[in-house]
Parts: sequence; structure tokens; C-alpha cells
Amino acid sequence: MLFLGALSLIIWLYLLLGRGLFWRFAVEPPPQRPVAPRSVHVVIPARDEAESIGHTVRSLLAQDYDGPLRIFVVDDHSRDRTADVARAAGDVKVISAAPLPEGWTGKLWAVSQGVQAAAGADFLLLTDADIVHSTDSVRSLVARAEAGSFDLVSYMVMLKCETLAERALIPAFVFFFFLLYPPAWIARRHHKTAGAAGGCMLVRPAALERIGGIASIRGELIDDCALAARVKASGGAIWLGLTRGTRSLRSYAAFGDVSNMISRTAFTQLNHSVWLLMGTVLGLLVTYVAPLVCWNWLGLAAFVLMTMAYLPAVRFYRLSPLWAFALPLVATFYLGATVQSAIRYWSGRGGEWKGRVQDALK
Repeated sequence: MLFLGALSLIIWLYLLLGRGLFWRFAVEPPPQRPVAPRSVHVVIPARDEAESIGHTVRSLLAQDYDGPLRIFVVDDHSRDRTADVARAAGDVKVISAAPLPEGWTGKLWAVSQGVQAAAGADFLLLTDADIVHSTDSVRSLVARAEAGSFDLVSYMVMLKCETLAERALIPAFVFFFFLLYPPAWIARRHHKTAGAAGGCMLVRPAALERIGGIASIRGELIDDCALAARVKASGGAIWLGLTRGTRSLRSYAAFGDVSNMISRTAFTQLNHSVWLLMGTVLGLLVTYVAPLVCWNWLGLAAFVLMTMAYLPAVRFYRLSPLWAFALPLVATFYLGATVQSAIRYWSGRGGEWKGRVQDALK
């Protein structure tokens, strides 16, 4: 128990001090210096998003932005009224996606057709059909890209945090994402870490051309981070940060909804490796569970550091600080969802999303 407590304490000292201060959850204000208006074309892939696409389009049409702004919605074979709702929302171009070719995920195939139709802009904004943008979203993204000479800038949007399942699990989702992809490391041009949040990504078309376009990541399930990795590997500069104003409409009413969201990509993140899965399970247990079972001062110290690290995420989502003490239980839930992700992959149901299986053992 002394060894286990010491190991957990060492891990949390490293996470607090040696991993880019990922846990701070600080919102960086956009640059205030004026920039020349740039043309922005927005590409929105949409599949069965009739309930949200209208809100997304209207938020983009209401942007406080001086440059030219056009919106392209790609209807990815929706089985509802997504296309009609998008057209009714305002001045948008709706494109019907062609049949899905082999080797492509549905979302990226839709994005690629939108990018092709949206050629000629200074920037492309790739966003999801369930994102409501604050009125300064486009202006702040362009200002960030121009001021820092970034090829890709991305906001981790504000996720819904209303139901019990969301309050318990959503802050931890962002916490774990930043642990894997510390924003401070992402912004360093010579650091290999690259990541982005797919709900809101502004990219320069020249950077896309340099990596071979969307086709270069056509089969990637975790497409946002794959795009960021390729842009950075090609010599591009990228940035990822938080925003309070731009938010997601997608709701996770029950714990099973969050579990399905996690299990869709967790085993993909581990490269379908049994060894990485076993290492992840062991690592989660040592990092998050061991402090609770080690009845000594080392375990207590590790638990205190863990709670301190998680507290800014809880505060960012305006929850009671008491939620910070639940991280060991939340991590155990995520552990179970990761194992479930592997089981789904092996059973031929990996990466399932809106009727499509996109990542399964062949």
C-alpha cells in the first residue's frame, strides 16, 4: 500500500506540474488588435440534425463579423428534414452528399464535399450541426489565427451540463481530453502534441492543400485530432482553447448516452491494441482509484492533489465544488466505457453513429 500510494502521488505531482498545466481551464481572451476582414466559408456536415441545424445556421448568420461569410450545409443522407430546416433558417447553400465511398467515414465524406464547394475563401470554418456560435465566434477565431499566424485554431465549445449524467461526467470528459492534449503543448510549434475539437475548427485552405486535403484523413474516426496532427506535422501552427460563448446543443440525458459517446472512439484512441487497453485500465486504477484504497498519508496526499487538479474543470462548468471529490468514481465509469469500446469493436459494432458502423474488427 505504501508503494501504491507513493506511485499515485508521483503521478499526480507530474500531472499538476509537468503536463502543461492542462488542468487550469483558463479562457484566453482573443487578440484585440484590428485585422483586415477575411472571407470565411463555413462547412457544416449534417446527418439527422433537424432539431439543431436551424439554431446552428441562425447563429452563424447573426455573426458580428465584417468580412464575407458564406454557409455550406452538406446533408449526409439524413432520414429527417435536416435539409429543409437548414434552407428555412436563412441564406445557406445546401448540398446533398454523394453515395459514401469505401474507406471514408460519413462525416469526412460530407466535409470533403463541403470544402470542395466552399473553395476560394481565406479561411474555412468546420463546425458541427449542433453548435450554437456566439456572435463574436468567427471574429475571435480569425483574430486568433491572424495574430498568431496559426494554420488551425479550434475552440472546445461549452458542452451541455444540465442532467445528472452531464454534471457527473461532462467536466471530466473535457478534463481527460486536455490531459491527453494539453493546449499549452499544442500551441508550441516544436512540440509534437497536436489536437483540436471538431465542433469548431478554423483552418487555412492552404494548410489543407499541403496535407492532401480531407482525403488524407478520410478513414479517421477521431478526425479532429487527426487533422490537427497532419497540419502540425506539415509545418503548420495550431491552437486549441476554451470558450464559454459557443456551445453544444447535444444532450446526454442518461449515463448510457455518455457511455455510448465515449465507447464510440475510446478503443480507436488506443489503436485497437489489447496491450494499450490493459495498460490504460491499470493506469486509471493506479491514478484515480488507488488514492482511495491506500489508507496512508501518501494516498491522502494523492487524493488531495487529484481533487485540486479537477476543481477548475468543475468550476468552469459552474457546478458545486463537491463534484471534484467524485473524480475517482467518474474515472471508473470512463474505464468501463473504454472496455465497452473494445468489446464493441471486436463484436463488429465499433464507431457506431446514427446507423453506421465505422470501426469494427474485420
